[in-house]
Amino acid sequence: MAVVILAAGQGTRMNSAVPKVLHPLAGIPLIGHVVATAEALDADSVSVVVRHAADDVAAAVSAQTDGVVIVHQDDVPGTGRAVEVALEGVDDSVADVVVLSADVPLLDSDTVRAMVGLHRDAGAAVTLLSAVLEDPTGYGRVVRRADGSVERIVEEGDASAEERELQEVNAGIYVFSHEVLRQHLPTLGQDNSQSEKYLTDVVSRVVATDGLVHAVQVEDAWLVDGVNDRVQLSEVQRRLNRMIVRGWQRDGVSIPDPDSVWIDLSVTLSPDVTVLPGVQLEGQTHIGEGAVIGPDSTLRDTEVGAGAKVERSVVHDAEIHADASVGPFAYLRPGAVVEDGGKVGTFVEVKNSRIGVGAKVPHLSYIGDADIGEGANIGAGTITANYDGVNKHRTVVGPHAKTGSDNVFVAPVEIGAGAYTAAGTTIRRNVPAGSLAVAPASVRSIEGWVAKNRPDSDADRASRPETGSAKN
Repeated sequence: MAVVILAAGQGTRMNSAVPKVLHPLAGIPLIGHVVATAEALDADSVSVVVRHAADDVAAAVSAQTDGVVIVHQDDVPGTGRAVEVALEGVDDSVADVVVLSADVPLLDSDTVRAMVGLHRDAGAAVTLLSAVLEDPTGYGRVVRRADGSVERIVEEGDASAEERELQEVNAGIYVFSHEVLRQHLPTLGQDNSQSEKYLTDVVSRVVATDGLVHAVQVEDAWLVDGVNDRVQLSEVQRRLNRMIVRGWQRDGVSIPDPDSVWIDLSVTLSPDVTVLPGVQLEGQTHIGEGAVIGPDSTLRDTEVGAGAKVERSVVHDAEIHADASVGPFAYLRPGAVVEDGGKVGTFVEVKNSRIGVGAKVPHLSYIGDADIGEGANIGAGTITANYDGVNKHRTVVGPHAKTGSDNVFVAPVEIGAGAYTAAGTTIRRNVPAGSLAVAPASVRSIEGWVAKNRPDSDADRASRPETGSAKN
C-alpha cells in the first residue's frame, strides 16, 4: 500500500499569506495531522504532493518526519494530476493507493484502515469516504444509482441544480487499485469549470468499464470535516480541543470550564492537576501532579513541578519547580527558573534568571540575567540593570540576602550571602557577605520653600501653625 497526501492547493478562501495547510491546529500544522495519520498506516511509502508555497510546506513536513517523500506538482492543475505525478515514484508492486487530503485533519488511522479492509474484502476498484452534511456547500456530491451504487462524483462547480441538492458529499479520501490509476489517470482531460484534471473523473471511467466503486459513509461526519476557510478552521479547532480536554479530564485532570481552556496535543498533564478558566497550554509544556494553573494564564514550552501554582501569568520556555508560585500578573521569559518553593509575584518579569529555593521576588521588579540565592528576598521595585548597550551582564544575589525596595543592581555585581541593601540604593560594586549597603546621598530640607514658591496655596496654608490645615 502507498499513501498520497494532496497538499498542492493554494487555499484562496483562507485569505491568508500563510498556506492553508500550514495553519495551526492544536499546535501542529493542518498537514501535520494528516502526515501522522498516514504514517500510522504502516504503508510502504508516503508521498506529499506540493505546489503552492511548495518550499514552506515541504519544510514543515520535513521538520515533523524524514519518512515522507515530497513530490512537486507541475503546471498542470488538479487532484488527478497531483496523484499522477506522485505515482511516478510508487513501486509497481504496490497493490492499493490511499489518497488523503491535507486539509482534512481529524480523520484517524483506524477509520482509514477499516476503509482499506472493506475495499480489499469487496475487491473494489475504488472506495471512497462520504458523509451526509446539512450544508454540503463547497463539496463534490456523490451521485448514486437506483441500486445504491456510485455512478459518479460531481464537483459543485459542475453540478446541476438538482445535484447540488444532494447532501451526501465526497470527503476526498480514497482507496484506489494501483492498476486502475495507472490505466485512467493519463486519459483525464481538463474540460470542466476549473480546467483541472479531476481525480473524481477516475470514478466515472471505472463505472463506465463496469468496475466496482464503493462509497463508505462515515457515521461521524466531523471525521471528514475539511478546512477551506477560517470559519471551518475554528470549528475544527474547537472540536479537536474539546476531545483533548475531555481526554485529560478522564485521565484525572480537573478542568471546571472546558470551553475556556485550550491545550495543544504536545502538552502533558499529570493526575490531580487543576486547569482553571482562561488557560492556554502550548508546545512542549508539562504540568506536574497537583499543580494549579490559572485562571487566565498562558504557558508555552514550560515545565511545571508538582504542587506549583501559576495565576494570571504568561510563561514562555521556563521552569517552575515543585511548590513554587508565580503571579498574579507575572511574566516569565525564556531561561527563567523558579526553584522549589520560590515565589515570583505580582508584576514581576524574569528573564534568563534563576530564583533559588525558597527565594522571593514578590512584586514590581525586573530580574534579568541574575542568580537569586536560596531564601533571598528581593524588595519591591528592584531592577537588575543587565545591559550596557552592547553586552548583557549578570547579577548574583547570595543566599538569604535581603534587598530593599527601589534598588538598582548595575551588573556585573554580586550581593554577598546574608547581606542587606537599603531602600533606594543603586549598587555598582560588590557587597560583602553580611554587610549593609546604603546609598551615600543624604536628604536635604529647605525650610520655608512652600511659603516662598507656592504662597497662599493649600499646602502653604496647611503648613502655617496659625491655620494648621488647608481650607476646603
